[in-house]
Amino acid sequence: MTDITLFHNPRCSKSRETLALLEQQDVNVTVVEYLKNPPSVEQLHWLVEKLGFDSPRQLMRTKEAEYKEQGLDDSALTSSQLLQAMAATPKLIERPIAINGDRVALGRPPENVLEII
Repeated sequence: MTDITLFHNPRCSKSRETLALLEQQDVNVTVVEYLKNPPSVEQLHWLVEKLGFDSPRQLMRTKEAEYKEQGLDDSALTSSQLLQAMAATPKLIERPIAINGDRVALGRPPENVLEII
C-alpha cells in the first residue's frame, strides 16, 4: 500500500478535495496541518526542487496580504529569503502538497496528486 503525506489546510476547498480524492484510492494518508506544523526551510527547498520549480515563488500564495506586507514581490529577493518567509509564515505556502517518497505533486487541480500514487 502506498503512503502519502499531505500538507493540508482543512479550511481550503482544494485541500479538502485532494484529501477526499486520496482517501478514495488504496493509499495511507498522513495529514500534516502545515499551518500548525510548518515545514522547515530545508523541507521547503526539497519540495521546490522535487516539484521542478525554478523559484520558491512558484510555491507561494502571492495573493495573500502577507506577501505584499512582507515585500515578497521584490524580484531582488533570493531563494533563501523566500524560503525563510514561507517557513516563518506558512500561510504563504501553496496547498495542498502530496508527497510519496521522493515524488511530490501540488494538488491544483486535486487530480494532479494521482500522478504520484
